[in-house]
Amino acid sequence: MRIFEDRQEAGARLAELLLRFESEHPLVLALPRGGVPVGYEVARALGAPLDVLIVRKIGAPFQPELGLGAITEGGTRFVDEEMCAALGVTAQEIDEIAAREKIEIERRLQRYRNGRPLPSLDGRSVILVDDGVATGGTARAAIRALRELGPKKIIFAVPVASIQAAELLRQEVDEFVAVEVPEDLMAIGAWYQDFRQVDNGEVAAWLARAKGAPAPRGEKRTNDERLVRIDVDGTNLIGNLALPVHPSGVVLFAHGSGSSRFSPRNRYVASVLQAAGLGTLLMDLLTAEEERRDELTGELRFDIDLLAQRVMRAVDWLARAEGTQGLRIGCFGSSTGAAAALVAAAERPHEVAAVVSRGGRPDLASDWLARVRAPTLLIVGGDDDEVLQLNREALAELSCEKELSVIRGATHLFEEPGALPQVANLAADWFARHLPLVEAAATL
Repeated sequence: MRIFEDRQEAGARLAELLLRFESEHPLVLALPRGGVPVGYEVARALGAPLDVLIVRKIGAPFQPELGLGAITEGGTRFVDEEMCAALGVTAQEIDEIAAREKIEIERRLQRYRNGRPLPSLDGRSVILVDDGVATGGTARAAIRALRELGPKKIIFAVPVASIQAAELLRQEVDEFVAVEVPEDLMAIGAWYQDFRQVDNGEVAAWLARAKGAPAPRGEKRTNDERLVRIDVDGTNLIGNLALPVHPSGVVLFAHGSGSSRFSPRNRYVASVLQAAGLGTLLMDLLTAEEERRDELTGELRFDIDLLAQRVMRAVDWLARAEGTQGLRIGCFGSSTGAAAALVAAAERPHEVAAVVSRGGRPDLASDWLARVRAPTLLIVGGDDDEVLQLNREALAELSCEKELSVIRGATHLFEEPGALPQVANLAADWFARHLPLVEAAATL
């Protein structure tokens, strides 16, 4: 099973499956609290507005975590009568619990939307999002509440759902979308590395960020980041492009197989480059289907020609895209992605202005190394003995401005305390030196 790093990564992966609804100009409604960061990524990818639909579980009197039903803003209520009868829960008890939850709904309405009602859904496509669904009771109540508001279409979308919930909810909505529907769900939290509880303040911050409003005090604003698609001979490659207001250059990340644009290491390095005024494009060189095949066969991770062709197409895209046209381009490669980046630098000498390799395999680009003109920095862990030797040999073949930096005590993934910040700072300095501020394109 493929674990999500956190709700944001889950939302970004879910968004890829929902791009086909972009032309319908949908409204994204998230179920708070855990569904809101997922919904934020979906709304951002589709260029859609984000709001919340407030639903509260009706829990059993003796075990509140056991859901017997749900109640939504507006008063729509769903109750599993068979389960109530089996457990001996009376209608009066359900009414009392629902009354308490209605008070909490009113409190959250004030917190999240200042008491305002939902926007009109009449004749509109709505994507209802949560971070996962196990039984479907709460989701069913939310869907039935939405039906009463007259939307043209309801799409229910989650990163992960049980088979039982998926079958149940497909009968309730126009379309059901999930990234994963495992045979054994276990628990929603088991599908996330980071499944920390989302508090009310975070919900308010996500909603403010989605509306472009100033974030609450203490909430750091990030660079504008958007999902982009790059066509390579009919294959759509997905990337996350982040640009500061006046970027001094843009860096394309090319990683090896088994990693992704959501890699915490790559995202950390990207955040340091962004803080230094550089744009970043984190992209997957393999499609999700290719990645799954490669996990079984290993046939693509060392296909440097394929990976390099895709890096070159991404470089070409950056050279002409709105917001990056006219910017000098750097490549940050790791593992076999470093070899692909060096091939791209050799083949695109006028576009690629600098290269940084992190724990890379530049030796796999040996036929192109002598042709590389872009200043190249190789960063290797001091305890990554085999890769360090391969980098020393590759350094000797390079005829451009070059440098080898060895991080003492670091291994291949730079997981040791303080190792990755050294990598990020070295990369930021290298790109700041070789991607000087140029006149921004007219489209900026």
